[in-house]
Amino acid sequence: MKRFIYPAIFYKDDDCYRVLFPDLELTTDGKFVEEAYLYATGFLKEYFIQVLKYDFDYNEPTDFLSVKEKGAKSDIVMLVEASIDDKKIK
Repeated sequence: MKRFIYPAIFYKDDDCYRVLFPDLELTTDGKFVEEAYLYATGFLKEYFIQVLKYDFDYNEPTDFLSVKEKGAKSDIVMLVEASIDDKKIK
């Protein structure tokens, strides 16, 4: 099992919450923060399944506090984890 933990920035955008993984330049969203978090977890997992399957390069996660300090006061910064079973990589 491989684990990837990345900081994600959640911010309100009109009618949804956007999620940005600044280290990976990936975004997703959800209607509520909880939904956005679930989508972000699934998105990160699928991303890393492809990265591992095809041996793509990827950026290492930035320190959580560095991401939090750079964000706006209204941003919510959370760590998002993706655990990937080695069987899914084949």
